[in-house]
Formats: sequence, structure tokens, C-alpha cells
Amino acid sequence: MDIFNLIGSLFGFILWGAFAIVKNFGVAIIIFTLIVKLILLPFSLKQQRSMAANARFQKKQREIMERYGKDRVGAQMEIQKLMQKENVSLTGGCLPMIAPMFVMLGVYYSVINPLTNTLHIASDKVSKLLDSMRALPGMGATLNNNNYEQINTLKYFSSIKDYIGDSGISASDADRIEEFSKGFNFLGWDLLATPSWTNGLWLIPVLCFITSVASMLIIQKMNGTPMKGCMFVFIFLMPLFTTWIAFNVPGAVGFYWIASTVLGFVQSFLLNVYYNGSIIEARDEARRVVLRKNQEAEVAFVEAPDYVPPSQVGRSKKDENEEAYKKKNSQSKKKRR
Repeated sequence: MDIFNLIGSLFGFILWGAFAIVKNFGVAIIIFTLIVKLILLPFSLKQQRSMAANARFQKKQREIMERYGKDRVGAQMEIQKLMQKENVSLTGGCLPMIAPMFVMLGVYYSVINPLTNTLHIASDKVSKLLDSMRALPGMGATLNNNNYEQINTLKYFSSIKDYIGDSGISASDADRIEEFSKGFNFLGWDLLATPSWTNGLWLIPVLCFITSVASMLIIQKMNGTPMKGCMFVFIFLMPLFTTWIAFNVPGAVGFYWIASTVLGFVQSFLLNVYYNGSIIEARDEARRVVLRKNQEAEVAFVEAPDYVPPSQVGRSKKDENEEAYKKKNSQSKKKRR
């Protein structure tokens, strides 16, 4: 958790900077998520290249398996040579997938821990503030909401700030907390409230499900990946789990998931249009051709001694035959004389 809070604290500066400009958490989340996607773009490009290389390798691998038939040993040897030639590694695409996951979890912690990771108030002061608020009648059960107590603190801070006593929070920190808590109204939604069927926030979990499923289905179709068995179940199972969580946490968390899903889909769509597998393969092939030409240009031409061009070989034999024929005729004429 500490490593994610550390990453979240770093990204929290971006989130707070966006909020300081627009004064609205919903808009700040969109700007913040867009900036994070741009930061992760090199990893996305590397992952796209890895996927294209693996797709090309899988196609050639199938051709080898068909060509060798039941000769599995020969097929495996040929596949090993192909892996070396194509420079394909079975774990080569892991880093581009793992690194963004760590970053995105850090981003998540910057959203759910706004006091320590976004406003960067010292953790010991935040702990004292939470203890002071729990001591108030009726606030203990409200704040003890798993990992979302800091968001709940923002929700009630304006109402109870005069009753928290010696919490260790300075006047300037209290002003920043109150300013931040007033910026969570987005399109009529109070992003500090928990979604339910009695308020308009139920739309946030529903959009979490719709955007997640739709983006995965469209991306699978664009990549030409068949949906079979567990893959099809996974596409619906994870969004259902996310939707259930979104119904039980403050709306700000679900709204972040929606923004991240939508912007992630836009990024994947643009990468597939302008940086798809065919384009990558064409670029790699052009790069190999240029490299081969440069290597051939660096090799000095050595002319072999007594070299006879192939076009002259047939002519030389003909000349020899004519000379031998003339010599034989000349000798036969001398004998007749």
C-alpha cells in the first residue's frame, strides 16, 4: 500500500493543480486522467508494438505447425529459430502491462486519499483529524467506511469543522480542505455522496458497467481477437464486480473509473487507427530493408583475378572451337600438297 500511496502522492500534485485551475473535482479528474494517459503513452506504444509482433509470430508459428504436421520436434526447433529471428520473447510484453498497473493503482490512491495524497497534509495530522471526527456523536460509523474515510471527511468537514477541537489541522489546511470539499458538484451530482437508487448517482455505477463492457468488446473486435469461453465471461464478470463496488463507495471513485475507461478506450482506438499491427509490421519491414542495404554498402567489393563475365564464357568456347577447326584445316591442306 505504501508504494501506491507514494505514487498517488506524486500524481496528487497533478490532481490538485488541475483542481486549482478549474475549481471542480469532476473536470479536474478528466484533466488529471488525460495527463496520466499521456504519461503512460510510451508504455501503451510499446505494448501495441509487442502485440503486433506476437500476432505476426503466431501467424508464422501456425504455418510452421501445419508444414511439419506430426513432426513436433522439428516444428519446435523451427519455432525456436523463428523466435530468435523475430526477436520475440514470451515475457517481452509483461513490463508494458505491469508498469501502467502500478501507476494506475497509485492514481486510484490519490483519488481515495485526497487529504494525504492530493492536499498533501501530513499523515499524522490527518490521523488526529479522523480521531477527532470519530469522537463526535454519529460520526464513527460514518467514517469507518473501509478505505474511503478521507473522502467522507471531505463530505462532512464544513458541518463539523468547528467541533473537532485540537485536531492538529492548521487554519490554512482547514481552508484548503473546505475549498476542496465544495468542488465536488459535477453536472448536478454530489461526487462525495454514495450512489443509490434514490438519488441520481445510480447512473455512475451503471455507466461504469456500460463503458467497461462496451470498450472491451469494441477493442476485442478491432484487434480481431476471438471471444471464447472464459474470455467472454471475463468481459462481463469484471465490470459487474466494478459496478457492485461503485454502488458502495463515494461517487468520486466511480466517476474516476468512468473517466479512465472512456479515455483509455479513446487512446486504444487512436492507437489502433494510426499505429496498428499492419503499420508496425510495414515499418519494421522497411527498417530491416534499410538496415540490410546499409550493411551491404559497408562491404567492400573485391574483384576476383582473371575474372571472366558469364556473358563471355560461351563466346570464349566458341572462339577456341573456331581456332581448333582452322588449325585442323590448315594441317590437312599441307598434307595434300
